[in-house]
Amino acid sequence: MAVDHIRYDLLAQDALRGVVRTVLADAAKNGLPGEHHFYVSFDTRAEGVRLSPRMLAQYPQEMTVVLQHQFWDLVVTDVGFEVGLSFGGIPERLTVPFAAVKGFFDPSVQFGLQFEEVAEGSQAAPADGEEAAPARKGRGKARPPAEHKGAAPAITVPAPANPEPAPTTESKKPDKPAGGGEVVRLDRFRKK
Repeated sequence: MAVDHIRYDLLAQDALRGVVRTVLADAAKNGLPGEHHFYVSFDTRAEGVRLSPRMLAQYPQEMTVVLQHQFWDLVVTDVGFEVGLSFGGIPERLTVPFAAVKGFFDPSVQFGLQFEEVAEGSQAAPADGEEAAPARKGRGKARPPAEHKGAAPAITVPAPANPEPAPTTESKKPDKPAGGGEVVRLDRFRKK
């Protein structure tokens, strides 16, 4: 298999993180439209994440925040976002780089993105006699799922950590899966 020197997997991840950046920037500028609200999951150990020692002790690996009613001073930059939130009645200020974001979910429209961790140096297994490409530094540790190495990132509708009860309606479409949603690979839409 040919080595992907362009790293389309990383480019796709960056583009999808751009969706999160654009949505949060619009919310910072104009507020949340309609019933939209966001669950944002991130790696609390990632480089550039800033949160209080109390919050880091409570969430040593991953944290999901809800941007709905009680958040303030949302500031979005090219590399991340900062927001004020209250945890147990105590106000906190979080700084999260987009590279640390692991998932984004808007339950009002059942839209979500789940970012797979992609090793910059991971390629398909090298053929006999070839060396594996060295990992580039700067994007953190990663583990692509074994069955999808080299595949495009997934667009997923993840189940939030504290899901809201789904509204009950009689007009539900029977062809939609029940539960956390459907994983759609970008490869499905490519012409072959």
